[in-house]
Amino acid sequence: MTDFPVDMTTAPEVTAFFDDATNTISYVVKDPASTSCAIIDSVMDIDYFAGRITYDHADRMIAFVREHGLTLEWLIETHVHADHLSAAPYIQNALGGKIGIGDKIMVVQETFGKIFNEGTEFQRDGSQFDALFKDGDTYQIGAMQAFAIYTPGHTPACMVHVIGNAAFVGDTLFMPDGGSARADFPGGDAATLYDSIQRVLTLPDDMRLFMCHDYGPNGRDIAWETTVGEEKAHNIHVGNGATKADFVKFRTERDATLAVPKLILPSLQVNMRAGVLPRDKDGNLMLKVPVNGL
Repeated sequence: MTDFPVDMTTAPEVTAFFDDATNTISYVVKDPASTSCAIIDSVMDIDYFAGRITYDHADRMIAFVREHGLTLEWLIETHVHADHLSAAPYIQNALGGKIGIGDKIMVVQETFGKIFNEGTEFQRDGSQFDALFKDGDTYQIGAMQAFAIYTPGHTPACMVHVIGNAAFVGDTLFMPDGGSARADFPGGDAATLYDSIQRVLTLPDDMRLFMCHDYGPNGRDIAWETTVGEEKAHNIHVGNGATKADFVKFRTERDATLAVPKLILPSLQVNMRAGVLPRDKDGNLMLKVPVNGL
């Protein structure tokens, strides 16, 4: 991975926050040389059946940042999540910072803008976000240089964010015994996902990898940190020399058996807006349910 500015000498301080309702892990990533930090893949709480939004998970992260005297510089979304709602604007309102996502967000906005029958007032140019990253783009968190790797396949807008010796992989990879994420969402593709994973696995073997989700397969405790070396050797879907053809066959057959994520409808509507809840023509917060649209 000589075309990316890998810096294994910098070890960011990573604090994880697990959300039981969605099996999501969010992170506060601190520059060891300053008080600067970033938040990766935050969560907004929703009781979908009651139509109620709360912010307990986000408030925990806000409290942590304040208690440790940190300065929030970035709120990073690894992709447009289909299983939880982002709390980025809520946290930004409390702590500041810029909201960033991959520039292929525009592909997602175009696709789901049609599915949710959004009007012309819904901008499909990514302007809801403060920064749109292209493959290889760099940005600063205090003295740390971070960079983004384009890793489509799960969705067309997925990116892995590498900060020092830590990489935040979103849904591109799971823990070695969890394998990989599905690739059957609109714009997803199993062959593309395999190629993206191989790209991540060219990072140094001792690069720390941090997952966005874990489901504790076979009853083990929830976990979220592994390494490139461990994934290469033991990942049940792509490790130990698994071929692209084998992966595509397995992933395609497996995905055909999976149910739609429970929060996909509210998640997509909110997350393609950078975490802002949509409103109806009268200004009321409102979510849509397209029938037979997905």
